[in-house]
Amino acid sequence: MLGLVFGQYRDIPEVVTKVATSAANWLKLETSARAIGMGGSHVASGRGVAGIPYNPASVAFVEKSEAYFSMVNYLAGIQHGVFSYGRKMGPSDYVGFHLFYLDSGPMAVTNEYYPDGTGEDYRVVSTSFRGTYARRLTDRLKVGGSLNYIRDVIYEAGMQTVAFDIGSNFDTGIYGVVLGMSITNFGPEVQYNGESLHIAVPDTIDVDERVSKITTTFPLPLVFRLGIENELVGPNSIFVKNQVHSLKVSLDGIKPNDYTVYGTMGFEYSWQNMAFARTGMHLGHDTAGLSAGAGVRLRLGRMMAVVDYAFVDYDILRMTHQVALGIEF
Repeated sequence: MLGLVFGQYRDIPEVVTKVATSAANWLKLETSARAIGMGGSHVASGRGVAGIPYNPASVAFVEKSEAYFSMVNYLAGIQHGVFSYGRKMGPSDYVGFHLFYLDSGPMAVTNEYYPDGTGEDYRVVSTSFRGTYARRLTDRLKVGGSLNYIRDVIYEAGMQTVAFDIGSNFDTGIYGVVLGMSITNFGPEVQYNGESLHIAVPDTIDVDERVSKITTTFPLPLVFRLGIENELVGPNSIFVKNQVHSLKVSLDGIKPNDYTVYGTMGFEYSWQNMAFARTGMHLGHDTAGLSAGAGVRLRLGRMMAVVDYAFVDYDILRMTHQVALGIEF
């Protein structure tokens, strides 16, 4: 019995991460240049339509109308980008939408007969479209929710489904602490199907001369975020009042259903709410580490243009860079 117990114990890993137990992991990609510059810490710091994937209540910070566009040169030639729009509909009501797309770039089709490629290429194209509604319940509490249509196409197979996001942003009034909470990608399990899963067979096996592979169902990458933000220096700070300079700190705890708990931490310095410098760190992440970024707000007549840049060091996977453009009008 002792031999069996100790022999079994050696095969048990110290930490069970549950990696590769959910589908559509691209839904967890960071999409806001401001958030990326702050290490991905954004559930309490999100402001405007760029924060919708982190916390749908972020759209309740839109003053009139706002649009946002970003593009990322990701890892291994993969590109992804977003386009968002939000509008204030009344004293307490806000609506917005957020479109995300990912393009893997061309990849060679291979099989057991042509392991080096058949001469044909294919792409992985993933899209997510969120419709968001948020409401300002009080001058301190904002809540929001999103309906998310998800579609993923790999060669001639794919899946599509619908998921939900909910979130809140609460200014506690205690030492300037702002709390943020969100649950994203809450939906049914998904299953891939399509032409590439059909196999031609003799009619002696099947009268239709075709059989289909049956894929396993997998859950979506459900993510729970809980975070805080505090303005250490600035016009609204309770610690150091300053009308010119501002320094904010943000901390997030993140629990995906297919990974262990990890954290993010970020800082944002601003000068007269016009020029920004950001830095952050992923805590306990497998590859992502230090991040940094910068931004500028420029008034163009009745509009305000916001340009942001950020990069992340993914260790052995190298760095990624992102540029984003926002317009407030």
